[in-house]
Amino acid sequence: MSERQQQFSGTGEVRTGQEIDPARLEAWMTENVEGYAGPLTIRQFNGGQSNPTYKLVTPKQNYVLRRKPPGVLLPSAHAVDREYRVITALHAQGFPAPRTFGLCKDDAVIGTWFYIMDCVDGRVIWDATFPDATPDTRAAYFDAMNQTIADLHMIDVDKAGLTDFGKPGNYFARQIARWSRQYIEDPDAGRVPSMDKLVEWLPNNIPVGDEISVVHGDYRCDNMIFHPSEPKVLAVLDWELSTIGHPLADFSYHLMMYRMPPTGTTGLVGNDLKALGIPSEDEYVAAYCRRTGRTGIPDLDFYVAYNMFRLAGIIHGIRGRVVRGTAANAHARKTAEGVEMLADLAWAQAQKVGA
Repeated sequence: MSERQQQFSGTGEVRTGQEIDPARLEAWMTENVEGYAGPLTIRQFNGGQSNPTYKLVTPKQNYVLRRKPPGVLLPSAHAVDREYRVITALHAQGFPAPRTFGLCKDDAVIGTWFYIMDCVDGRVIWDATFPDATPDTRAAYFDAMNQTIADLHMIDVDKAGLTDFGKPGNYFARQIARWSRQYIEDPDAGRVPSMDKLVEWLPNNIPVGDEISVVHGDYRCDNMIFHPSEPKVLAVLDWELSTIGHPLADFSYHLMMYRMPPTGTTGLVGNDLKALGIPSEDEYVAAYCRRTGRTGIPDLDFYVAYNMFRLAGIIHGIRGRVVRGTAANAHARKTAEGVEMLADLAWAQAQKVGA
């Protein structure tokens, strides 16, 4: 079992400072969740850096609760209401997103906004090498991930009722501005030289052309639930960063695994992909292009540089929460150490295209 699998798998006792009053929650669920019947036992999932996530155990059914973390939050962060909306809409379209049961915007219930969804039985894989799989099944797992993200990007936004889920067009410009702003406006986490360079370079080098789709924003193997014994995606989780955006931003974020080290991430660098049965980056890109009707992905290095910058910005935010004492995960401090490495790696991708 990998270090990440050991750290983040399963549930434990609810962490100090993130407790939930079971009586208040039970009263709300009795009123708002169809078919709910207690008694209720609350456990907290070990994974999840941003929004604390809990397993709610009852005699008849298990649920999952996602909430905003307690404490002072950055503007627009931890948008559990947006998660709830997109999961509900995509589930109705037949996409593998969990069924939802209710959203609560009343802080008086448990202290922050939260929503309830189905607890999907299966496995979360925290290591992109799928260490327990054979070469043949590894190839099938990668094909399932590739098919699922292609399916997401082919969903009709209007038909799904998500036309106004994000601003159409200029996605890269808006996202670069957003993450630059959040980076600059979080002085607790400090400044990073490569991040400063990227804040200046990225907005002036955005490729021409635009497309629109639902984007997940954090699509990787550990944000999926796989079938207990088959290479099949049962549910895609953690939609906090989802919006209407550019599908190639979403896909290239997922593709970063091919250019990231395995230390502290789901990176594949340093592994013998052929021996493991994992498709090469070129093969994986070709499969996605075939499924989405593309002839290729020009400017891929820019997209990867942008996504590494964005991920560094996210982890920079985690560092800020560690400093402020509001980080949701016990391993957040270790994760926050990766900002400089990611920013340097992002700048190296930018240099491939002339930075």
